[in-house]
Amino acid sequence: MPAFTPTVNWPFSGDVSQLIAPWTSWFSAFGSQVGLININLGRSSAPEVERDILDEVGSYGRQLGRIGDALGVLLEHFDPKQPLTPDEEKAIRALRVMLEDIDGVKKRHNRSTIE
Repeated sequence: MPAFTPTVNWPFSGDVSQLIAPWTSWFSAFGSQVGLININLGRSSAPEVERDILDEVGSYGRQLGRIGDALGVLLEHFDPKQPLTPDEEKAIRALRVMLEDIDGVKKRHNRSTIE
């Protein structure tokens, strides 16, 4: 076993951590038609609006995060006028658990959470 193993980094080739989505980035360059293969990356009645929202407002994760934060606030103040059915209680519990799990992941990554 060699005692010395050098690490060589060529220009612009240092240690890089980058999320690469080959399907979306490759096929978005060509639209959804590539040769004889037609790949539909999603259905939208207004894809240009969806693209602008993602570019100007926030990613799906950011949008869902804000919705989840708002739901958490509403749950804290939730006082139903009528008793919930067992299925409704189960749905609320599942939402609370999911929001707590999301907060745990955010904390693990030092991201802000609502407490």
